[in-house]
Amino acid sequence: MRRSGLVGVAAAVLIAGSAVVPHGPQAFAAPISGTSAAAGVTAVASAGNHHDSRPGRDRAVLGRYKRIVVIYQENHSFDNLFGAWGSVDGERVEGVDQADPAHATQVAQNSSPLSCLPQNDVNLASPPQAVSCVDAARSITSAFENRPFTIDDYIKPADNTCPAEGVSAPFGVLKDSPGALTGGCTRDLVHRFYQEKYQIDHGKQDRYLIGSDAIGLTMGVYDTKQLPIYTYLHESGAPNYVIADRFFQGANGGSFLNHQWLIAGRAPYVDQTGEIPGTARPVNSIVDSNGMPTSYPFYVATGPVLDRQLTVACPPSADRADPVDTENYRLGCGNFAVNTVQPASRPYNANGPFMPLIDDEEYPNIGDRLTDRGISWAWYSGGWDAAEAGAPGKLFQYHHQPFNYFKAYSAGRPGRHHLQDETDFIDAARIGNLPTVSFVKPCGAENEHPGYASATSGSKHLVDLIDAVVTGPQGKDTLVIVTYDEFGGQWDHVSPPGRGSPTKGAYDAFGPGTRIPALLVSAGMTSSGVDHTSYDTTSILTTLEHAFGLAPVGIRDTKVNDLRKAVRVGSR
Repeated sequence: MRRSGLVGVAAAVLIAGSAVVPHGPQAFAAPISGTSAAAGVTAVASAGNHHDSRPGRDRAVLGRYKRIVVIYQENHSFDNLFGAWGSVDGERVEGVDQADPAHATQVAQNSSPLSCLPQNDVNLASPPQAVSCVDAARSITSAFENRPFTIDDYIKPADNTCPAEGVSAPFGVLKDSPGALTGGCTRDLVHRFYQEKYQIDHGKQDRYLIGSDAIGLTMGVYDTKQLPIYTYLHESGAPNYVIADRFFQGANGGSFLNHQWLIAGRAPYVDQTGEIPGTARPVNSIVDSNGMPTSYPFYVATGPVLDRQLTVACPPSADRADPVDTENYRLGCGNFAVNTVQPASRPYNANGPFMPLIDDEEYPNIGDRLTDRGISWAWYSGGWDAAEAGAPGKLFQYHHQPFNYFKAYSAGRPGRHHLQDETDFIDAARIGNLPTVSFVKPCGAENEHPGYASATSGSKHLVDLIDAVVTGPQGKDTLVIVTYDEFGGQWDHVSPPGRGSPTKGAYDAFGPGTRIPALLVSAGMTSSGVDHTSYDTTSILTTLEHAFGLAPVGIRDTKVNDLRKAVRVGSR
Protein backbone atom coordinates (compact mmCIF):
# COMPACT_ATOMS: atom_id res chain seq x y z
CA MET A 1 0.00 0.00 0.00
CA ARG A 2 1.35 3.36 -0.94
CA ARG A 3 1.85 6.04 1.69
CA SER A 4 1.34 9.36 -0.06
CA GLY A 5 1.07 11.84 2.79
CA LEU A 6 4.39 12.82 4.36
CA VAL A 7 6.82 10.51 2.68
CA GLY A 8 7.00 10.39 -1.11
CA VAL A 9 4.44 13.18 -1.66
CA ALA A 10 4.73 16.60 -0.03
CA ALA A 11 1.77 17.89 1.96
CA ALA A 12 0.06 21.14 1.09
CA VAL A 13 -0.44 23.97 3.53
CA LEU A 14 -2.74 26.76 2.47
CA ILE A 15 -2.21 30.45 3.11
CA ALA A 16 -4.99 32.82 2.14
CA GLY A 17 -6.39 30.17 -0.19
CA SER A 18 -3.18 29.29 -2.05
CA ALA A 19 -1.44 25.94 -1.80
CA VAL A 20 2.15 26.07 -0.55
CA VAL A 21 4.07 22.83 -0.97
CA PRO A 22 7.48 22.28 0.64
CA HIS A 23 10.23 20.94 -1.60
CA GLY A 24 11.59 17.43 -1.50
CA PRO A 25 10.20 14.01 -0.68
CA GLN A 26 11.09 14.29 3.01
CA ALA A 27 9.05 17.44 3.52
CA PHE A 28 9.05 17.16 7.29
CA ALA A 29 12.82 16.99 7.54
CA ALA A 30 13.59 19.68 4.95
CA PRO A 31 15.04 23.00 6.17
CA ILE A 32 13.60 26.31 5.06
CA SER A 33 15.38 27.49 1.95
CA GLY A 34 15.39 30.74 0.07
CA THR A 35 12.15 32.65 0.58
CA SER A 36 9.96 29.71 1.52
CA ALA A 37 8.91 31.30 4.80
CA ALA A 38 5.62 33.20 4.63
CA ALA A 39 5.53 36.98 4.65
CA GLY A 40 5.86 38.33 8.16
CA VAL A 41 7.96 35.41 9.42
CA THR A 42 11.57 36.30 10.12
CA ALA A 43 13.97 34.38 7.87
CA VAL A 44 16.31 32.01 9.66
CA ALA A 45 19.25 32.99 7.50
CA SER A 46 20.17 35.84 9.86
CA ALA A 47 23.70 35.31 11.13
CA GLY A 48 22.57 36.30 14.59
CA ASN A 49 20.30 33.29 14.76
CA HIS A 50 23.11 30.82 14.15
CA HIS A 51 24.94 31.57 17.41
CA ASP A 52 26.83 28.98 19.41
CA SER A 53 24.21 27.44 21.71
CA ARG A 54 26.38 24.77 23.31
CA PRO A 55 25.91 24.17 27.04
CA GLY A 56 27.63 26.89 29.03
CA ARG A 57 26.84 29.63 26.52
CA ASP A 58 24.42 32.28 27.77
CA ARG A 59 23.50 34.52 24.86
CA ALA A 60 20.30 36.29 23.92
CA VAL A 61 18.13 34.09 21.72
CA LEU A 62 15.03 36.23 21.24
CA GLY A 63 15.27 39.96 21.76
CA ARG A 64 16.82 40.39 25.19
CA TYR A 65 15.79 36.94 26.36
CA LYS A 66 18.22 34.10 26.94
CA ARG A 67 15.63 31.51 27.93
CA ILE A 68 12.14 30.54 26.84
CA VAL A 69 9.58 28.83 29.09
CA VAL A 70 6.38 27.41 27.55
CA ILE A 71 3.59 26.68 30.05
CA TYR A 72 0.92 24.50 28.46
CA GLN A 73 -2.47 24.68 30.20
CA GLU A 74 -5.65 22.75 29.38
CA ASN A 75 -8.93 23.07 27.53
CA HIS A 76 -10.32 26.58 27.32
CA SER A 77 -11.19 28.79 24.37
CA PHE A 78 -10.16 32.43 24.40
CA ASP A 79 -13.73 33.71 24.83
CA ASN A 80 -14.41 31.15 27.54
CA LEU A 81 -11.50 32.27 29.72
CA PHE A 82 -10.14 35.64 28.51
CA GLY A 83 -13.22 36.97 26.71
CA ALA A 84 -13.78 39.76 29.27
CA TRP A 85 -10.13 40.89 29.54
CA GLY A 86 -11.05 44.38 28.39
CA SER A 87 -8.17 46.66 27.40
CA VAL A 88 -4.43 46.71 27.95
CA ASP A 89 -2.75 50.10 28.09
CA GLY A 90 -5.71 51.58 26.22
CA GLU A 91 -5.82 48.91 23.50
CA ARG A 92 -8.88 46.70 23.31
CA VAL A 93 -8.65 42.93 23.48
CA GLU A 94 -10.95 41.10 21.05
CA GLY A 95 -13.49 39.66 23.47
CA VAL A 96 -17.04 38.41 23.80
CA ASP A 97 -18.52 41.91 23.62
CA GLN A 98 -17.20 42.25 20.07
CA ALA A 99 -18.72 39.02 18.79
CA ASP A 100 -20.82 39.17 15.65
CA PRO A 101 -24.32 38.06 16.77
CA ALA A 102 -24.32 35.53 13.94
CA HIS A 103 -21.22 33.88 15.47
CA ALA A 104 -22.74 33.91 18.96
CA THR A 105 -26.09 32.35 18.00
CA GLN A 106 -26.10 28.56 18.01
CA VAL A 107 -28.18 26.68 15.44
CA ALA A 108 -30.07 23.39 15.28
CA GLN A 109 -29.06 20.59 12.95
CA ASN A 110 -31.23 22.09 10.19
CA SER A 111 -29.29 25.40 10.63
CA SER A 112 -32.25 27.29 12.14
CA PRO A 113 -31.42 29.32 15.29
CA LEU A 114 -32.28 27.80 18.65
CA SER A 115 -34.40 29.90 21.01
CA CYS A 116 -32.79 28.62 24.22
CA LEU A 117 -29.63 26.88 25.38
CA PRO A 118 -30.47 23.38 26.66
CA GLN A 119 -28.28 22.33 29.59
CA ASN A 120 -27.29 18.98 31.09
CA ASP A 121 -24.68 20.04 33.62
CA VAL A 122 -26.39 19.15 36.90
CA ASN A 123 -25.91 22.70 38.22
CA LEU A 124 -27.16 24.46 35.09
CA ALA A 125 -30.15 22.26 34.20
CA SER A 126 -33.71 23.08 35.24
CA PRO A 127 -34.09 22.23 38.06
CA PRO A 128 -32.18 23.49 39.99
CA GLN A 129 -32.29 26.58 37.75
CA ALA A 130 -35.68 28.22 37.26
CA VAL A 131 -37.12 27.97 33.74
CA SER A 132 -37.14 31.30 31.93
CA CYS A 133 -36.80 30.20 28.29
CA VAL A 134 -38.99 27.71 26.40
CA ASP A 135 -38.49 26.36 22.89
CA ALA A 136 -41.61 24.22 22.50
CA ALA A 137 -40.75 23.12 18.96
CA ARG A 138 -37.58 21.44 20.24
CA SER A 139 -38.84 20.50 23.72
CA ILE A 140 -36.31 22.77 25.44
CA THR A 141 -36.99 24.32 28.83
CA SER A 142 -34.06 26.27 30.19
CA ALA A 143 -32.82 29.18 32.28
CA PHE A 144 -30.65 30.32 29.35
CA GLU A 145 -31.41 32.22 26.17
CA ASN A 146 -29.36 31.52 23.06
CA ARG A 147 -26.33 33.68 23.80
CA PRO A 148 -23.13 33.52 25.84
CA PHE A 149 -23.62 33.44 29.61
CA THR A 150 -21.28 33.90 32.58
CA ILE A 151 -20.63 30.63 34.39
CA ASP A 152 -19.77 32.45 37.64
CA ASP A 153 -23.37 33.66 37.91
CA TYR A 154 -24.46 30.04 38.44
CA ILE A 155 -21.35 28.16 39.58
CA LYS A 156 -19.04 30.31 41.69
CA PRO A 157 -15.30 29.63 42.13
CA ALA A 158 -15.84 28.72 45.81
CA ASP A 159 -18.79 26.40 45.18
CA ASN A 160 -18.50 22.73 46.09
CA THR A 161 -19.01 21.28 42.61
CA CYS A 162 -15.76 19.38 41.97
CA PRO A 163 -15.42 15.59 42.03
CA ALA A 164 -12.99 13.78 44.29
CA GLU A 165 -9.74 12.93 42.52
CA GLY A 166 -10.28 10.07 40.11
CA VAL A 167 -14.09 10.08 40.46
CA SER A 168 -16.04 10.17 37.18
CA ALA A 169 -18.85 12.75 37.05
CA PRO A 170 -19.99 12.91 33.41
CA PHE A 171 -22.67 15.53 34.09
CA GLY A 172 -20.85 17.38 36.84
CA VAL A 173 -21.22 17.30 40.63
CA LEU A 174 -24.33 18.84 42.18
CA LYS A 175 -23.40 21.72 44.46
CA ASP A 176 -22.89 20.69 48.11
CA SER A 177 -23.68 17.04 47.40
CA PRO A 178 -21.84 14.42 49.52
CA GLY A 179 -18.18 14.27 48.57
CA ALA A 180 -18.25 17.45 46.48
CA LEU A 181 -15.05 19.51 46.65
CA THR A 182 -14.50 23.26 46.41
CA GLY A 183 -13.49 24.86 43.10
CA GLY A 184 -16.52 25.71 40.99
CA CYS A 185 -16.02 22.85 38.52
CA THR A 186 -18.36 22.21 35.59
CA ARG A 187 -18.89 18.96 33.73
CA ASP A 188 -16.42 18.11 30.97
CA LEU A 189 -17.20 18.81 27.30
CA VAL A 190 -16.36 16.74 24.24
CA HIS A 191 -13.27 18.00 22.39
CA ARG A 192 -12.42 15.74 19.48
CA PHE A 193 -11.14 16.12 15.95
CA TYR A 194 -14.19 15.68 13.72
CA GLN A 195 -16.55 17.26 16.23
CA GLU A 196 -14.60 20.50 16.24
CA LYS A 197 -14.41 20.66 12.47
CA TYR A 198 -18.19 20.41 12.47
CA GLN A 199 -18.63 22.90 15.33
CA ILE A 200 -16.59 25.61 13.62
CA ASP A 201 -18.88 25.26 10.58
CA HIS A 202 -16.45 26.79 8.06
CA GLY A 203 -15.87 29.81 10.29
CA LYS A 204 -19.51 30.46 11.23
CA GLN A 205 -18.82 29.32 14.82
CA ASP A 206 -22.49 28.33 15.25
CA ARG A 207 -22.48 24.55 15.83
CA TYR A 208 -20.64 24.27 19.13
CA LEU A 209 -23.85 23.32 20.93
CA ILE A 210 -25.18 20.65 18.58
CA GLY A 211 -21.71 19.19 18.02
CA SER A 212 -21.25 18.55 21.74
CA ASP A 213 -22.38 16.18 24.46
CA ALA A 214 -22.40 19.17 26.88
CA ILE A 215 -24.81 21.20 24.66
CA GLY A 216 -25.47 24.64 26.23
CA LEU A 217 -22.39 24.67 28.47
CA THR A 218 -20.36 25.31 25.32
CA MET A 219 -21.57 28.94 25.46
CA GLY A 220 -20.43 29.55 29.04
CA VAL A 221 -17.68 32.08 29.77
CA TYR A 222 -15.81 32.93 32.96
CA ASP A 223 -15.57 36.29 34.68
CA THR A 224 -12.07 36.97 33.41
CA LYS A 225 -11.27 39.70 35.90
CA GLN A 226 -11.86 37.30 38.82
CA LEU A 227 -9.31 34.76 37.55
CA PRO A 228 -6.10 34.61 39.60
CA ILE A 229 -3.97 35.12 36.48
CA TYR A 230 -5.79 38.38 35.68
CA THR A 231 -5.58 39.74 39.22
CA TYR A 232 -1.89 38.75 39.46
CA LEU A 233 -0.95 40.60 36.28
CA HIS A 234 -2.75 43.74 37.46
CA GLU A 235 -1.36 43.92 40.97
CA SER A 236 1.17 46.56 41.99
CA GLY A 237 4.65 45.39 41.03
CA ALA A 238 3.37 42.74 38.60
CA PRO A 239 5.46 41.89 35.53
CA ASN A 240 4.46 43.35 32.18
CA TYR A 241 2.71 41.07 29.73
CA VAL A 242 1.44 40.83 26.15
CA ILE A 243 -1.88 39.15 25.40
CA ALA A 244 -2.15 37.59 21.93
CA ASP A 245 -5.83 37.63 20.92
CA ARG A 246 -5.45 35.84 17.57
CA PHE A 247 -3.79 32.66 18.79
CA PHE A 248 -5.39 29.41 17.56
CA GLN A 249 -4.87 25.79 18.58
CA GLY A 250 -2.66 23.98 16.11
CA ALA A 251 -5.11 21.24 15.17
CA ASN A 252 -8.82 20.60 15.49
CA GLY A 253 -9.71 18.44 18.43
CA GLY A 254 -8.23 17.47 21.75
CA SER A 255 -5.20 17.28 23.98
CA PHE A 256 -3.37 14.28 22.53
CA LEU A 257 -3.23 15.77 19.05
CA ASN A 258 -2.34 19.30 20.10
CA HIS A 259 0.49 18.12 22.34
CA GLN A 260 1.90 16.43 19.26
CA TRP A 261 1.36 19.67 17.35
CA LEU A 262 3.28 21.61 20.00
CA ILE A 263 6.45 19.54 19.66
CA ALA A 264 6.24 18.11 16.13
CA GLY A 265 3.83 20.29 14.13
CA ARG A 266 1.74 17.44 12.74
CA ALA A 267 -0.59 14.54 13.39
CA PRO A 268 1.44 11.36 13.94
CA TYR A 269 1.15 8.60 11.38
CA VAL A 270 0.39 5.18 12.89
CA ASP A 271 2.24 2.23 11.40
CA GLN A 272 -0.26 -0.55 12.03
CA THR A 273 2.48 -3.17 11.63
CA GLY A 274 4.69 -1.66 14.34
CA GLU A 275 5.28 -3.17 17.77
CA ILE A 276 2.84 -2.29 20.55
CA PRO A 277 2.01 -3.69 24.00
CA GLY A 278 -0.73 -6.28 23.56
CA THR A 279 -3.06 -6.25 20.57
CA ALA A 280 -5.23 -3.12 20.99
CA ARG A 281 -4.55 -0.94 17.97
CA PRO A 282 -6.28 2.32 16.96
CA VAL A 283 -9.14 2.24 14.46
CA ASN A 284 -10.19 4.53 11.61
CA SER A 285 -13.18 6.77 12.24
CA ILE A 286 -16.28 6.77 10.04
CA VAL A 287 -18.16 10.03 9.51
CA ASP A 288 -21.60 10.84 8.14
CA SER A 289 -22.54 13.23 5.34
CA ASN A 290 -21.89 16.20 7.64
CA GLY A 291 -18.46 14.99 8.71
CA MET A 292 -19.69 13.93 12.16
CA PRO A 293 -18.55 10.62 13.72
CA THR A 294 -21.38 10.20 16.27
CA SER A 295 -24.76 11.45 17.53
CA TYR A 296 -25.38 13.83 20.45
CA PRO A 297 -28.45 15.11 22.34
CA PHE A 298 -29.19 17.65 19.57
CA TYR A 299 -27.47 15.96 16.64
CA VAL A 300 -28.59 12.79 14.86
CA ALA A 301 -26.05 11.11 12.59
CA THR A 302 -27.18 10.88 8.96
CA GLY A 303 -25.55 7.51 8.33
CA PRO A 304 -23.11 4.95 9.72
CA VAL A 305 -20.59 6.52 12.13
CA LEU A 306 -17.67 5.44 14.29
CA ASP A 307 -15.85 7.83 16.62
CA ARG A 308 -12.37 6.37 17.00
CA GLN A 309 -8.71 7.34 17.18
CA LEU A 310 -7.63 7.63 13.53
CA THR A 311 -8.73 9.78 10.62
CA VAL A 312 -11.13 8.23 8.13
CA ALA A 313 -9.74 5.78 5.61
CA CYS A 314 -8.71 7.41 2.36
CA PRO A 315 -11.16 7.04 -0.54
CA PRO A 316 -10.17 4.69 -3.36
CA SER A 317 -8.99 6.23 -6.59
CA ALA A 318 -8.97 4.77 -10.08
CA ASP A 319 -6.21 7.22 -11.03
CA ARG A 320 -3.48 5.31 -9.22
CA ALA A 321 -1.83 1.99 -9.89
CA ASP A 322 -2.27 1.22 -6.19
CA PRO A 323 -5.66 2.69 -5.19
CA VAL A 324 -5.10 2.40 -1.42
CA ASP A 325 -3.58 5.22 0.62
CA THR A 326 -2.78 4.59 4.25
CA GLU A 327 -1.43 8.13 4.66
CA ASN A 328 -2.54 11.23 2.77
CA TYR A 329 -1.73 14.40 4.68
CA ARG A 330 -3.22 16.77 2.11
CA LEU A 331 -6.61 15.07 2.36
CA GLY A 332 -6.32 14.42 6.09
CA CYS A 333 -7.16 10.74 5.71
CA GLY A 334 -5.55 7.41 6.44
CA ASN A 335 -3.84 6.24 9.59
CA PHE A 336 -3.26 9.56 11.34
CA ALA A 337 -3.87 9.57 15.09
CA VAL A 338 -6.16 12.51 15.90
CA ASN A 339 -7.89 11.33 19.09
CA THR A 340 -6.29 9.87 22.20
CA VAL A 341 -3.96 6.90 21.65
CA GLN A 342 -1.54 5.47 24.22
CA PRO A 343 2.24 5.39 23.69
CA ALA A 344 4.10 2.08 23.46
CA SER A 345 6.50 3.31 26.14
CA ARG A 346 5.56 3.38 29.83
CA PRO A 347 3.91 5.15 31.54
CA TYR A 348 0.69 4.43 29.69
CA ASN A 349 -2.92 3.43 30.25
CA ALA A 350 -2.88 -0.34 30.01
CA ASN A 351 -6.32 -0.34 28.37
CA GLY A 352 -4.89 1.21 25.19
CA PRO A 353 -5.32 1.41 22.28
CA PHE A 354 -1.63 1.83 21.51
CA MET A 355 0.46 3.22 18.69
CA PRO A 356 4.04 2.16 17.90
CA LEU A 357 6.81 4.53 18.91
CA ILE A 358 7.47 7.31 16.40
CA ASP A 359 10.78 7.13 14.55
CA ASP A 360 12.57 10.43 15.22
CA GLU A 361 14.72 9.95 12.13
CA GLU A 362 11.67 9.98 9.89
CA TYR A 363 9.44 12.30 11.90
CA PRO A 364 11.55 14.61 14.10
CA ASN A 365 10.36 16.80 16.93
CA ILE A 366 11.65 20.06 18.39
CA GLY A 367 13.51 18.19 21.15
CA ASP A 368 15.54 16.37 18.50
CA ARG A 369 16.40 19.67 16.84
CA LEU A 370 17.43 21.33 20.11
CA THR A 371 19.52 18.35 21.16
CA ASP A 372 21.33 18.21 17.81
CA ARG A 373 22.24 21.90 18.19
CA GLY A 374 23.47 21.38 21.75
CA ILE A 375 20.75 23.55 23.29
CA SER A 376 19.70 22.65 26.82
CA TRP A 377 16.00 21.86 27.24
CA ALA A 378 13.53 19.84 29.30
CA TRP A 379 9.89 18.79 29.40
CA TYR A 380 8.65 19.24 32.99
CA SER A 381 5.45 17.41 33.88
CA GLY A 382 3.45 17.43 37.10
CA GLY A 383 3.50 13.96 38.63
CA TRP A 384 6.15 12.61 36.26
CA ASP A 385 8.44 11.10 38.89
CA ALA A 386 5.60 9.15 40.47
CA ALA A 387 4.42 7.92 37.06
CA GLU A 388 7.98 6.86 36.15
CA ALA A 389 8.13 4.93 39.41
CA GLY A 390 4.96 3.04 38.48
CA ALA A 391 2.67 4.92 40.86
CA PRO A 392 0.95 7.59 38.71
CA GLY A 393 -1.54 9.91 40.39
CA LYS A 394 -5.21 9.38 39.62
CA LEU A 395 -5.23 12.49 37.41
CA PHE A 396 -1.91 11.91 35.65
CA GLN A 397 -2.61 12.14 31.93
CA TYR A 398 -0.44 9.82 29.82
CA HIS A 399 -1.44 11.45 26.55
CA HIS A 400 -0.15 14.81 27.83
CA GLN A 401 3.44 13.51 27.57
CA PRO A 402 4.14 13.90 23.84
CA PHE A 403 7.86 13.07 23.87
CA ASN A 404 7.07 9.66 25.39
CA TYR A 405 5.57 8.71 22.01
CA PHE A 406 9.01 9.01 20.32
CA LYS A 407 11.74 6.37 20.27
CA ALA A 408 14.47 8.81 21.31
CA TYR A 409 12.72 9.55 24.63
CA SER A 410 11.26 6.14 25.42
CA ALA A 411 12.17 4.28 28.61
CA GLY A 412 15.83 3.33 28.69
CA ARG A 413 16.93 5.69 25.87
CA PRO A 414 19.46 8.52 26.44
CA GLY A 415 16.90 11.20 25.61
CA ARG A 416 14.79 10.17 28.59
CA HIS A 417 16.70 12.55 30.88
CA HIS A 418 14.96 15.48 29.16
CA LEU A 419 11.66 14.35 30.71
CA GLN A 420 11.52 15.65 34.28
CA ASP A 421 9.12 16.43 37.08
CA GLU A 422 7.46 19.84 37.47
CA THR A 423 9.06 20.20 40.90
CA ASP A 424 12.45 20.20 39.13
CA PHE A 425 11.30 23.19 37.09
CA ILE A 426 10.22 25.14 40.16
CA ASP A 427 13.54 24.40 41.88
CA ALA A 428 15.51 25.41 38.77
CA ALA A 429 13.55 28.65 38.40
CA ARG A 430 14.07 29.61 42.03
CA ILE A 431 17.84 29.03 42.06
CA GLY A 432 18.48 30.34 38.53
CA ASN A 433 19.32 27.06 36.81
CA LEU A 434 16.72 26.89 34.02
CA PRO A 435 17.70 25.30 30.70
CA THR A 436 17.53 27.42 27.57
CA VAL A 437 14.10 25.99 26.67
CA SER A 438 11.55 24.66 29.16
CA PHE A 439 8.17 23.09 28.49
CA VAL A 440 5.96 22.90 31.58
CA LYS A 441 2.89 20.66 31.82
CA PRO A 442 0.90 20.86 35.10
CA CYS A 443 -0.73 17.70 36.38
CA GLY A 444 -4.45 17.04 35.99
CA ALA A 445 -5.62 18.63 39.23
CA GLU A 446 -3.79 21.87 38.39
CA ASN A 447 -4.16 22.28 34.63
CA GLU A 448 -7.68 23.85 34.44
CA HIS A 449 -9.25 20.95 32.52
CA PRO A 450 -13.08 21.08 32.94
CA GLY A 451 -14.64 18.08 34.61
CA TYR A 452 -11.82 17.08 36.91
CA ALA A 453 -10.10 20.42 37.57
CA SER A 454 -11.10 23.94 38.51
CA ALA A 455 -10.42 26.99 36.36
CA THR A 456 -9.68 28.97 39.51
CA SER A 457 -7.31 26.49 41.19
CA GLY A 458 -5.55 25.86 37.88
CA SER A 459 -5.14 29.59 37.36
CA LYS A 460 -3.65 29.91 40.87
CA HIS A 461 -1.11 27.22 40.00
CA LEU A 462 -0.31 29.03 36.76
CA VAL A 463 0.43 32.17 38.76
CA ASP A 464 2.77 30.18 41.02
CA LEU A 465 4.69 28.86 38.00
CA ILE A 466 5.05 32.31 36.42
CA ASP A 467 6.00 33.92 39.71
CA ALA A 468 8.72 31.33 40.31
CA VAL A 469 10.33 32.45 37.05
CA VAL A 470 9.88 36.22 37.21
CA THR A 471 11.07 36.47 40.82
CA GLY A 472 13.98 34.09 40.26
CA PRO A 473 17.56 35.05 39.42
CA GLN A 474 16.92 34.56 35.68
CA GLY A 475 13.58 36.37 35.64
CA LYS A 476 14.59 39.40 33.58
CA ASP A 477 16.14 37.42 30.76
CA THR A 478 13.50 34.67 30.58
CA LEU A 479 10.40 34.88 28.37
CA VAL A 480 7.39 32.92 29.60
CA ILE A 481 4.86 31.87 26.95
CA VAL A 482 1.52 30.72 28.37
CA THR A 483 -1.05 29.05 26.20
CA TYR A 484 -3.59 26.21 26.23
CA ASP A 485 -3.51 22.96 24.33
CA GLU A 486 -7.02 23.29 22.92
CA PHE A 487 -10.50 24.77 23.28
CA GLY A 488 -11.95 22.09 25.56
CA GLY A 489 -15.20 22.02 23.57
CA GLN A 490 -16.04 25.66 24.31
CA TRP A 491 -17.24 28.31 21.88
CA ASP A 492 -15.21 31.18 20.51
CA HIS A 493 -16.48 33.83 18.11
CA VAL A 494 -13.30 34.41 16.06
CA SER A 495 -13.02 32.23 12.95
CA PRO A 496 -9.72 30.33 12.71
CA PRO A 497 -7.79 30.45 9.42
CA GLY A 498 -9.35 28.18 6.84
CA ARG A 499 -11.01 28.08 3.47
CA GLY A 500 -13.21 31.18 3.17
CA SER A 501 -12.35 32.46 6.65
CA PRO A 502 -11.87 36.21 7.17
CA THR A 503 -8.90 35.36 9.41
CA LYS A 504 -5.73 35.10 7.37
CA GLY A 505 -3.15 32.47 8.21
CA ALA A 506 -1.75 29.09 7.24
CA TYR A 507 -4.03 26.07 7.42
CA ASP A 508 -4.39 22.50 6.22
CA ALA A 509 -6.69 19.51 6.62
CA PHE A 510 -5.92 19.28 10.35
CA GLY A 511 -6.36 22.86 11.48
CA PRO A 512 -5.81 25.27 13.06
CA GLY A 513 -8.80 25.05 15.36
CA THR A 514 -10.57 27.31 17.85
CA ARG A 515 -8.89 30.41 19.31
CA ILE A 516 -7.20 29.80 22.66
CA PRO A 517 -5.74 32.04 25.39
CA ALA A 518 -2.12 33.13 25.00
CA LEU A 519 0.13 35.38 27.08
CA LEU A 520 3.77 36.40 27.02
CA VAL A 521 5.14 37.44 30.42
CA SER A 522 8.56 38.51 31.65
CA ALA A 523 10.19 40.51 34.40
CA GLY A 524 12.28 41.97 31.58
CA MET A 525 9.33 43.40 29.63
CA THR A 526 9.17 47.19 29.62
CA SER A 527 5.51 47.53 28.62
CA SER A 528 2.24 45.62 28.43
CA GLY A 529 0.07 45.44 25.35
CA VAL A 530 -2.07 43.51 22.90
CA ASP A 531 -0.84 41.68 19.81
CA HIS A 532 -3.49 41.06 17.12
CA THR A 533 -1.18 39.01 14.87
CA SER A 534 -2.53 35.64 13.73
CA TYR A 535 -0.68 32.76 15.41
CA ASP A 536 -1.25 29.10 16.12
CA THR A 537 0.47 26.48 18.28
CA THR A 538 3.11 25.91 15.61
CA SER A 539 4.17 29.56 16.05
CA ILE A 540 5.98 28.36 19.18
CA LEU A 541 7.91 25.87 17.06
CA THR A 542 8.63 28.57 14.49
CA THR A 543 9.86 30.93 17.20
CA LEU A 544 12.31 28.33 18.49
CA GLU A 545 13.41 27.37 14.99
CA HIS A 546 14.06 30.98 14.04
CA ALA A 547 15.72 31.82 17.35
CA PHE A 548 18.23 28.97 17.11
CA GLY A 549 18.53 28.53 13.35
CA LEU A 550 16.90 25.09 13.42
CA ALA A 551 15.41 23.24 10.49
CA PRO A 552 11.59 23.03 10.73
CA VAL A 553 10.06 19.85 12.07
CA GLY A 554 6.76 20.16 10.22
CA ILE A 555 5.21 22.01 7.33
CA ARG A 556 2.96 24.64 8.83
CA ASP A 557 5.82 25.88 11.02
CA THR A 558 7.46 27.16 7.83
CA LYS A 559 4.41 29.33 7.09
CA VAL A 560 3.06 30.73 10.36
CA ASN A 561 4.20 33.90 12.10
CA ASP A 562 6.76 33.55 14.85
CA LEU A 563 6.26 35.49 18.11
CA ARG A 564 8.79 38.26 17.52
CA LYS A 565 6.11 40.87 17.00
CA ALA A 566 4.58 40.01 20.37
CA VAL A 567 8.03 40.34 21.94
CA ARG A 568 8.39 43.79 20.36
CA VAL A 569 5.00 44.84 21.77
CA GLY A 570 6.41 44.09 25.22
CA SER A 571 9.52 46.15 24.52
CA ARG A 572 7.96 49.44 23.49
